[in-house]
Amino acid sequence: MLDRDAKAISDFYAVPALIEFPELAIAVSDANQTEEFFAGAFDQYEGVRVTRAVVEVVAATSHSIWADVTWNHQGGAPNERNMYQLIRTGDDWKIAVLTPLDE
Repeated sequence: MLDRDAKAISDFYAVPALIEFPELAIAVSDANQTEEFFAGAFDQYEGVRVTRAVVEVVAATSHSIWADVTWNHQGGAPNERNMYQLIRTGDDWKIAVLTPLDE
């Protein structure tokens, strides 16, 4: 995110995936959707030069990991907290479901 590289960010997401925003669910069926989403979101992180993540693994199986992640942005953007469900895709883990949480 700090490098403003939407393509690199989209590589962390599985296809299909689900982004479950309050009152808006986005079903992702193509990697370009994720890339375009992040490319359009960079403005809100304009002053951010440092971000620290606090990660708590809530549950894990051989095929899924649920991680509660708080992103502490330094430089103007509000902090964010998300629940990520990662799934095993071959040798990699990718985000399959992202749900924003209250901080």
